[in-house]
Amino acid sequence: MKKRVLFVCLGNICRSPAAEGVFLHLLQQSQAGERFVVDSAGTGSWHVGKAADARMRAAASRRGIQLPSRARQLERADLNRFDHILTMDASNLLQVQALAGKAGGSSLARIEPLLRYCSRFDVSEVPDPYYGGAEGFEHVLDLLEDACSGLLQALDV
Repeated sequence: MKKRVLFVCLGNICRSPAAEGVFLHLLQQSQAGERFVVDSAGTGSWHVGKAADARMRAAASRRGIQLPSRARQLERADLNRFDHILTMDASNLLQVQALAGKAGGSSLARIEPLLRYCSRFDVSEVPDPYYGGAEGFEHVLDLLEDACSGLLQALDV
């Protein structure tokens, strides 16, 4: 049975599609892609249907990582469609947990912060690079590569 992983941020155009792309890239490198279903979503709806931010796509592309997804909003059904829902910051975590609470706590997914899987960085949140410069996108990718590597090790036991 495939493991189903969902990455969640605010608008689903920077951090969560980058996490999705990084994780897919790692799966391809480890030849484990057939064992996973991977997606991303945002807690907000204002970017639905849009590609990932061009600056994030460019930064990821320089690392050989593609960001193929289109923004979508997190849905109540995601709570049972995915085994793992990984959030980028405390606000995202609270919003996903609140959605699970509204669903009567019936979520089958394990909901947790992605950065708990970091081994090189000691931070608790992936900062939103949207209003910053190019270095912010690179830093986010550094964090995501670290966390997604740890996540893959934890899930692909």
